[in-house]
Amino acid sequence: MSVPSSYRAAQTAAAGGPFEIVERAVARPAPGQVRVAVDACGICHSDALFVDAMVPGVRFPVVPGHEIAGRIAELGDGTQGVWQVGDRVAVGWFGGSCGHCTPCRRGDFVVCVNLKVPGWAYDGGYAESVTVPADALARIPDALDAVDAAPIGCAGVTTYNGLRRSAARPGDLVAVLGIGGLGHLGVQYAAAMGFETVAIARGAAKADFARELGAHHYIDSTADTTVADALQALGGARVVLATAANSAAITATVDGLAPRGELVVIGADPEPLGISPNQLLMSGKVVRGHPSGTAQDVEDTLAFSALHKIRPMTEPVPLDDAEAAYQKMMSGAARFRMVLTTG
Repeated sequence: MSVPSSYRAAQTAAAGGPFEIVERAVARPAPGQVRVAVDACGICHSDALFVDAMVPGVRFPVVPGHEIAGRIAELGDGTQGVWQVGDRVAVGWFGGSCGHCTPCRRGDFVVCVNLKVPGWAYDGGYAESVTVPADALARIPDALDAVDAAPIGCAGVTTYNGLRRSAARPGDLVAVLGIGGLGHLGVQYAAAMGFETVAIARGAAKADFARELGAHHYIDSTADTTVADALQALGGARVVLATAANSAAITATVDGLAPRGELVVIGADPEPLGISPNQLLMSGKVVRGHPSGTAQDVEDTLAFSALHKIRPMTEPVPLDDAEAAYQKMMSGAARFRMVLTTG
């Protein structure tokens, strides 16, 4: 297979700047790396951390994108035998680990202190090509196309992994707070895992949509009955998966937990949670933050999604329209995952 001399990428040249399409030279992957021809890349709200330089170590120009689906185009030394040119692969928030920090030596790679997030540690997937460490790769099942597979690398694995690593067991009452980009997948996964699933969102109009996703119950957080009281009326939640990036809304669910219930937080908000020790102590409740998942977790999520016919709701957009797609995501108007395609 001939190697192209260049590829197109959507980059921003300065913090908060607009995206522009540029041509970049194709470089051979280093040992332990592979070059992936990108078919689709989801636009995640976390991309704003890098576009707006809200985390340390961001170097401009930035090519974001950590919801990548594509095909292996070229192998670096040391990757042959495990991977082959043409393999369909996904790369998510987990873009590789250092292998030598204490969490890595304990096998807890997703909390690697030197985690390699695409778009931060190296150029991400808003491009026709991306070069990634081989340990970042997850295989995509044949049943999933690239546009569906891409968001599963972050939004999908975060919700799926958050649920399967929670305290909940089949038959338990599990609530998903928010039915947006993360939550619309979380509700589907919760129902498929055999949980009695509660969707929590703003407004009575979302009830039918929640049930279409598989929810057994719907709680309108704007109703006269508080979210906590509504959960307790159902018997109390074993787990609340908080996907909404709203600390006040997350806080409002705590008193709806059953004894020894667990609040799993995956929605990012810089505001502190308003939880008192007294709310946790007597009933043994747990509050836990949950990171995304390793490449194997992404692969597990892709396989589960294929098996249960779970798909994200996407709006595919050509790479040339990266700026408009990114701004639509930032405005909250996306329903629910904007996905760039290379066509």
